[in-house]
Amino acid sequence: MTELSIRNLTLACALSVAGIAAAEAQVGASVPSNVQLRPGDYIAAVVNSDVVAASEVLQRTERLRDDAKRRGEAMPVTETLRKQALEALIEDRVLVTYARENGPKVDEPELDRVVANVAAQNKLTLEQLRERLKTEGIDYRTFRENLRDQMLTERVREREVQGRIRITDGEIDKYLDERQAAFAKNAQLNIAQILVTVPEGASASVEAERRARAEGALARIKAGEDFGAVAKEISEDSNKLRGGEIGLRASDRLPDLFVAAVNGLKAGEVAPQLLRSGAGFHLLKLIDRLDGSVANQVTQTRARHVLLRPSAQLNAELAARRLNEFKRNIEAGKTSFEQVAKENSEDGSAADGGELGWASPGGFVPEFEDAMNALPLGGISAPVLSRYGLHLIQVLERRTVAVEAKQLREQARGALRERKYDDAYGEWVKDLRAKAFVEVREWLD
Repeated sequence: MTELSIRNLTLACALSVAGIAAAEAQVGASVPSNVQLRPGDYIAAVVNSDVVAASEVLQRTERLRDDAKRRGEAMPVTETLRKQALEALIEDRVLVTYARENGPKVDEPELDRVVANVAAQNKLTLEQLRERLKTEGIDYRTFRENLRDQMLTERVREREVQGRIRITDGEIDKYLDERQAAFAKNAQLNIAQILVTVPEGASASVEAERRARAEGALARIKAGEDFGAVAKEISEDSNKLRGGEIGLRASDRLPDLFVAAVNGLKAGEVAPQLLRSGAGFHLLKLIDRLDGSVANQVTQTRARHVLLRPSAQLNAELAARRLNEFKRNIEAGKTSFEQVAKENSEDGSAADGGELGWASPGGFVPEFEDAMNALPLGGISAPVLSRYGLHLIQVLERRTVAVEAKQLREQARGALRERKYDDAYGEWVKDLRAKAFVEVREWLD
């Protein structure tokens, strides 16, 4: 499986009327020879060999207005929204025209499969899809070409942006050092305790008696008695029947006093001094520690997903609703995740029921990985947005494995690439925009 990267699609939701509602030139205006025009529209901009229609700007403006309303944001003035909409459409056309000239070929069978997926997502046969497009005034051939443009742009974007990212050995070293420090800071500790409580506001004599009881327990352990046996007899905490064992926890979920008291102890050792807290006197034993000393171990996850790519006929909001419908049906036992993926997912994992295989940290981009890591085994996520589309994710298994130094460096390289992706993408688009032929025209709505 190729690495998943998780960001908003800049293209799929923007091509909704590219070539579908193409512009008619104003009187005397020149139009690229390959552009099909429709009466009653105007050209808002010419971009390389393509145009942006005034109707598209109005539609995009309304979309921006609706988005702001849903987010509860203050409504920008219409002219500001219109300028934002026009600039976004110009950027889309810059990318599309570049991809057409420089992108890899999208063959017809592959395009057929994507069209079939769009039909399936809308619960239509191919013939019904054709009829739906016809009733909406959309030419079927143009519809296919728009999908081809989306695929081309996505592929060119990945190739060009990844080619711009450079990772030095020094950056990898720094990343691994930070990772090591994070492991040490968030050590996993398994501590056992014997607690002798001291009532709040106890007199000096009561506190002395309680201290003597705790010191007696410590003396017995130093003399060779089993810590667990003494805990079961003496301890006054809820873990006494387990020999005082608290269980493996991240150090930030333990009292700072406990973490400091076992610092420097080896597994199996008992802290040499009593620890006094607001609860009373504690005897602590370090049972196990997982920290920077095992920083070459990683937790791998085996997951699967369903991917839907937003398009003119299935925008991001509708795609999210569709995925939520899939989730409800799976959780209700009406279908299986595997079957949904086989029938609907729009990537190469569909044939395998959405299986992504075992992945180490950094194998997916942050948005996807964060959602995946938050899931329990068997859990299904809410729709997760990526630059490929929207995903429904299910975690199947997790395991801890040792990783060689070379693999750790490759993981670090991948994680650093993702950190730099947004900046590299922005610079790439900026460069294309600067080199493109763009003519903005006056038009009336």
